[in-house]
Amino acid sequence: MPRVVFTANLQRHAACPPCQVAGATAGAALEQAFALYPRVRDYVLDEHGALRRHMLLFVNGQALSRQDGLGAAVADSDEIVVMQALSGG
Repeated sequence: MPRVVFTANLQRHAACPPCQVAGATAGAALEQAFALYPRVRDYVLDEHGALRRHMLLFVNGQALSRQDGLGAAVADSDEIVVMQALSGG
């Protein structure tokens, strides 16, 4: 089962420690994590269920593209890291 890790800055806003969940895609795995930690869902996804503009997903250290992110296939041994993107200057 994939492991989902929310970075510390997200954990400040909602309890969401790392978890092992079922899911064949990054989106399916995240939905399982949101079932465990519902408060973090609105930080990660918008009202349409799409990844928020300021969020990034990494699988085993590789950034997922915004277009394929939630639909990307994941294996049982994969680690999905959810983090906020920083911008500005």
